[in-house]
Amino acid sequence: MKHYKHVLALLALLVFLSSSVFAQEEMTSDEWEAEIARLSQEKADLSAELESLQSSVNSLKEKKNSLQAIEECQKEMYNLVGATPAEVEDYNSKVNALMADISSKKPTKAERQAELDALKASKLSALPAFNDLVHGKLQKMLDAWQEAPTEIMYNVVRGDHLWGIAKKKDHYGNGFAWPKIYNANRDKIKNPDLIYPKQVLTVPNLTEEETAKYQKLKANYKPAPMQ
Repeated sequence: MKHYKHVLALLALLVFLSSSVFAQEEMTSDEWEAEIARLSQEKADLSAELESLQSSVNSLKEKKNSLQAIEECQKEMYNLVGATPAEVEDYNSKVNALMADISSKKPTKAERQAELDALKASKLSALPAFNDLVHGKLQKMLDAWQEAPTEIMYNVVRGDHLWGIAKKKDHYGNGFAWPKIYNANRDKIKNPDLIYPKQVLTVPNLTEEETAKYQKLKANYKPAPMQ
């Protein structure tokens, strides 16, 4: 009798864990004992799982406590390359500026490559924040930079004039830049108003200053009023 009282007390504690208890109105002693055994095993399994999870949590906490702070890791990395935080910040600014210049393709690919080579030569390029960017991404951007030729050779056709040649979209897109073509072909053009079919003229690239100069002339130009 005492045994069954103990069983009933335990069932009262576990009643919410098993819907099967509610489904049964009458159970034999063997069925009660089997149900108790099942629930006891389930509890043991859950307790073991909880213990295992708690052990994992404790292990992770120990690892976390043993890890260095980010600031300490950075300081160690800076010491390895012999750099101060200020030097790292300056290097970062140069990397960002170079990326912007490469993206806008200015002023020349050769100059940007020289800057990148200088950044690669720095010990700071070994830092994780810069290594892949400096030795990988920026070089790939430069390699993909298709630089326009420094000059174009143009065959004059009937009806051409320097203003019209300069105005072509393939050249300057601005007729006011015609003096650039004239000055580059003084050995072939004696009079800028006279060019001839089959002449081969050099059309050099404009510098940034020249482009700005001729764009300003174009923007300020006001045609004379019609008489």
